[in-house]
Amino acid sequence: MRVHLLAIGTRMPAWVNQGFQEYAQRMPPECELVLKEIPAPRRGRNTDLERLRTREGQDLLAAIPGDAWVVALDEAGRAWDTKGLATRLDQWLHSGRDVCLLVGGPDGLSQACRERADLTWSLSPLTFPHPLVRILLAEQLYRAWSLLRGHPYHRG
Repeated sequence: MRVHLLAIGTRMPAWVNQGFQEYAQRMPPECELVLKEIPAPRRGRNTDLERLRTREGQDLLAAIPGDAWVVALDEAGRAWDTKGLATRLDQWLHSGRDVCLLVGGPDGLSQACRERADLTWSLSPLTFPHPLVRILLAEQLYRAWSLLRGHPYHRG
């Protein structure tokens, strides 16, 4: 199984790429974490944000691998604790299907992405910078995997 992290935005600071890679490299081959960056459309002073979100959504939806579980990261989603995420990850691993995590741009996900999602996940009621979300997702997925395997990384 692969976990595809589809995220709007390219050219992240080095610390973001390093943080993401730190945890992505720890994931085992049977639960590979792959990042696909989707270029953000240009913004101007008078940009129509709804059109922008729609365009980003079209690009995200086009990048979803066939037959993947789709999880939208959205503030209106359901929050999971670490054990809940580990349970989901275990279900995904046993399903034989890839998982696709959708992270929108600064203005969130399009309605089409939320409708396409099989699940909607909220990392927190707090608002995080989108680059930081990549690292948080990678770390939490590694933590969930380590919990499933009885690895000492998770001590909670």
